[in-house]
Amino acid sequence: MVYITRRERFNAAHKLWVETWSDEKNTTTFGKCANKNWHGHNYWLYVTVKGTPDPVTGFVMDVKHLSKIIKQVITDKVDHSNLNLDVDFIPKGMQPTTENLVLLFWQQLRPHITDAQLHCIKLYETENIYAEYYGE
Repeated sequence: MVYITRRERFNAAHKLWVETWSDEKNTTTFGKCANKNWHGHNYWLYVTVKGTPDPVTGFVMDVKHLSKIIKQVITDKVDHSNLNLDVDFIPKGMQPTTENLVLLFWQQLRPHITDAQLHCIKLYETENIYAEYYGE
């Protein structure tokens, strides 16, 4: 089994906030992410697929095709958006945390990846914070 990863980047704003909580509880729980005027991140998205290399091309999957899928299904929708308000596949009221985003990205990408098997989605929110999901 061979694993190959494609990296894409996007920028987006969000706010972590629970409407039924007090300002103090939101700030205590979410810190700067509870900024009422939003805040943004420069995200790095890694999509890993796995399979056996084709005997002719040597590819597990054509990474240019994988990039096109990621852009159409994910980054064209989230880049320069407000994740709380603008993205149709993020349910209203769901916190757009890195953890929730990897789950949603998996759901969006899985039906479109047919040349290989989707193995992992890894999303960096900052250089120090990332979440990864393996479809479990």
